[in-house]
Amino acid sequence: MTATYTWDVFCTLDGYGSYNEHGDWGGYWGKQGPEFLDHRLAQYDQELRLVLGANTYRVFAQMLATEPADSDVRDRWVTRMRHLPTTVVSNTLTAPLDWPDATLVPGDIADAVARLKAESDIPLRSHGSLATNHALLAAGLVDAIQVTIFPVISGTVGTEPIFGGAADFDLELLSARTFDGRIQELTYRPTRHG
Repeated sequence: MTATYTWDVFCTLDGYGSYNEHGDWGGYWGKQGPEFLDHRLAQYDQELRLVLGANTYRVFAQMLATEPADSDVRDRWVTRMRHLPTTVVSNTLTAPLDWPDATLVPGDIADAVARLKAESDIPLRSHGSLATNHALLAAGLVDAIQVTIFPVISGTVGTEPIFGGAADFDLELLSARTFDGRIQELTYRPTRHG
């Protein structure tokens, strides 16, 4: 059986995945609530294998190493995510990685994830990793895209449009949920357009 691969990504209503140094929102653009955080923990409390690219791994490892224990990046789901079995695909990083239960896999991202999908008996999930997931979308390896939209527009400070540079895809809506009366989670099955 082939494992499913879900790309999990946060963004603003205008499609940005992060903001520049002049943005002052903090984690989740300051819009997280208890219902959303409980849902995230339930998602990451399942048996999963996390897949990260080198850039996202570096950002997560640095952010989690420098944040105080009571920071919003230390929410229970983030702690759980950090302790999942993790595959980091990179030709630039060297072992050992500063991440519990991480395996560093060199080589082509599409080849590595195709092998993982064929060999894994648990679902695969990636959080963030824009360039990695654009390549995996193009290779037809992403089974679901879970986009969590926070109710902000970051037109002035927004950076990294989550689908900037990706190929064209048609999307079939698999589920839609609202958390805390303001956060939208949309899950789609992508199909290459054309």
